[in-house]
Amino acid sequence: MSDPSLHADVPPSLVEARDVRVSLQGTEILHGVSLRASAGEVVALMGGNGSGKSTFVRGIVGAVPIASGAIDLFGSPAAPLTRARLGYVPQRITAAGGVSATAIEVVTSGLLGARETAGRTGSRLRGLVPPHDARARARAALASMGVEDLAKRDVSRLSGGQQQRVLIARALVREPRLLILDEPMAGVDLQSQVAFAHTLGHLKEDGVGILVVLHELGALARHIDRAVVLEQGCVTYDGVPPKDLGVHALPGHDHEHPHTDPPVREGGSLGLEGP
Repeated sequence: MSDPSLHADVPPSLVEARDVRVSLQGTEILHGVSLRASAGEVVALMGGNGSGKSTFVRGIVGAVPIASGAIDLFGSPAAPLTRARLGYVPQRITAAGGVSATAIEVVTSGLLGARETAGRTGSRLRGLVPPHDARARARAALASMGVEDLAKRDVSRLSGGQQQRVLIARALVREPRLLILDEPMAGVDLQSQVAFAHTLGHLKEDGVGILVVLHELGALARHIDRAVVLEQGCVTYDGVPPKDLGVHALPGHDHEHPHTDPPVREGGSLGLEGP
C-alpha cells in the first residue's frame, strides 16, 4: 500500500522503551520493562493473562502514564507529535463505538488529527478535516485487508472478524512507520487472520516496524522476528520465537499444570524442553 522509498529515512530504532515502570491505582504493574523494535521488524509481545502486555503498549501510545523510565519513538522522546506517526489497534472493540457508521467512514476517521497546521498565533493545530484524498486512501486501506467490498456496509452489522479488519485498515490508512496491535487475532476467523498475515508481510517489506500483542503466533508465525515474553510485569525472554509457540508454552500462563521452570532472562530459553 505504501512506497518503500517513503521509509528510506526510518531510523534503526522505531520504538525503544527503557526500564519502563507503570503503576495503576497504587499497584506497580510494570517493573522496569525494556524493549526495542526496528524498521521492518515484527516483534511479538507475549505472556499470560495479567502479565502486563496491554498496559505496556498503552504506555507506549500514551493511553496510560509511565511512572519512570523512558520511551523513544522514531529516535525522539515519545510525545503527541511523534505518537501521531504510529498506527494503533487496541484490544477488540466495536468498530463504530456504538455509533452508526459505514466501514469507509470508520477508516477515514483514522486520518483525522493525523496532520497538524499552523494556527494564527503560530501554534500547531490538529487537522480536523480529512485530506482531499481521504476516501481513496480509505478504500486502499480496506482493499489491503481484503474488505473493500464492505466499504458502504454499516460496521455494526459486520462479523467480528470483518470489524477487526476494518479497525486494522483504520490504523493503516495513515501509512504509519510503526504499527502497534493489541491481540488483533483474538476471536477472529481464520480468513481474517490469513488476510492480516498477508498484509503484515507487505508492511514488513516496506520497512514498517510492528509490535503485536499475541497469545500465540498462529497465522503470523512466519513473519515474527522476535518474541518478547512478559511475566508479572517483567521481561523473562527476548529472542527468536520457537516454532509453534502458543500461550500454553509461555512462562506464567495459568492452567491446570502450572510451569515450575524458573524465569529466564534475555537470550535464554523459554523453558520449553522437558526436565
